[in-house]
Amino acid sequence: MPRLNATLDRLIWVLIYAGLFAAGLGLWLMEQHQALGWSAFVVGAAACAGGVVLIGVRSRRPDS
Repeated sequence: MPRLNATLDRLIWVLIYAGLFAAGLGLWLMEQHQALGWSAFVVGAAACAGGVVLIGVRSRRPDS
């Protein structure tokens, strides 16, 4: 169980930071290419939201 919790912790931070990076890249790309910028922004925001949801999942798991 502790190994799964450590993996979940790593996945949470990867999703949050990669999502913020992709969302920021999407905002920057909107000036050059509208569709690509929106796509990157939506994917990044979804990844970041997934990381936030996983924080709630991780908080309900026992540490053991």
